[in-house]
Amino acid sequence: MLTSTLVIRSWRMKWGLSLGLALTAVAGAHAQTSAPKYSNEFLNLGAGARSLGMGKVQVSLATDATAGYWNPAALTNLQARYDGVLMHSELFSGVVKNDYAAFAMPLDDKTVVGATLLRSGVDNIADTRALINEYGQIQYDRITYFSVADYALLLSYARKLGPEGLSVGANAKLIYRNIGSYANAYGFGIDAGVQYHRGGWRLGLTARDITTTFNAWSINTETFKANATPGQVIPTNSTELTLPRLVVGVGYQFKLPAQFTALVATDLETTTDGNRGTLLAASRVSVDPRVGVEVGYRNLVFLRGGVGNYQQIKIMDAVPAGTPATYHEEWKGQYSLGAGVAVSGLRVDLALSRLTLDNSASVNSLIVSLGYGFGSRTGGLRTSN
Repeated sequence: MLTSTLVIRSWRMKWGLSLGLALTAVAGAHAQTSAPKYSNEFLNLGAGARSLGMGKVQVSLATDATAGYWNPAALTNLQARYDGVLMHSELFSGVVKNDYAAFAMPLDDKTVVGATLLRSGVDNIADTRALINEYGQIQYDRITYFSVADYALLLSYARKLGPEGLSVGANAKLIYRNIGSYANAYGFGIDAGVQYHRGGWRLGLTARDITTTFNAWSINTETFKANATPGQVIPTNSTELTLPRLVVGVGYQFKLPAQFTALVATDLETTTDGNRGTLLAASRVSVDPRVGVEVGYRNLVFLRGGVGNYQQIKIMDAVPAGTPATYHEEWKGQYSLGAGVAVSGLRVDLALSRLTLDNSASVNSLIVSLGYGFGSRTGGLRTSN
């Protein structure tokens, strides 16, 4: 859309522009396709440093307000009367900023409601299409700035059922996506979940976008045309669909000597928007297995680790100069580490997640989240923070 005509004047602006324009171009492509791959992918970045430190393994484990994101049925595990979580993270050297907030509270001994707010965006992107005036001169005051941002509001409901340890839940999902004054989209979707725990076993199932989630794009054609380059294609209004994904989780917690505990879990995430190059993939369905571990001491201090997002990456071979390039393929995964402290209802969690799948760069993201639960409540499940 804007990629071929925008320029920048600093290293930071270059990164911000590059990614921002990539997101803009992707959004434009989505607007022209009925069900594109990776639609609304900002909703799958994760929530809470505990989960991110465990490789995003959480569907069967969540016990706080983050359950509204991972599995709404797990909200019935709340131990406090009220629980809230805040998280901020930055990707690609701070270019993309992600913000997350969640709150949950029980209505009675069987029912819990919650709300989750997410934002992912790139701000202050320079639009320099009008940088050169009609006389062929550079005129810096003609530069304008815009942001690309995605927002989502999840309204959650969870309820315990008859068999002890069984809960169900659902999310109503409202989406707003914005590309400056060029385009915006409104969307709606539904998630559903179920969770069952017995003894040390934890079982969970989340069905996201079960009715398919739609984004109705509205394009400001006049803004595009104002500084359009010759031959530039102006997008039109249309609808983008997000196809369902299914996440199955299994976990088991057992006690260790000296008041230590260990929690081992795995999630299998199945997407239906095409081959994503995961460990298990077909033409229309891909399965991404993930594994997470958490070791705790007296339910106060925790160490975590996880692995997932294995993909087959094409690697360039080292060849003599002047020789045609050759490639080979390797499986690369995304690894993460984490730690947490829980004292008097306050939870501080850290996660370090490697974001690159190849060996060309070691890009890590340090993620911090804060959680606080207050007010007593009985009947919840509490095995970790």
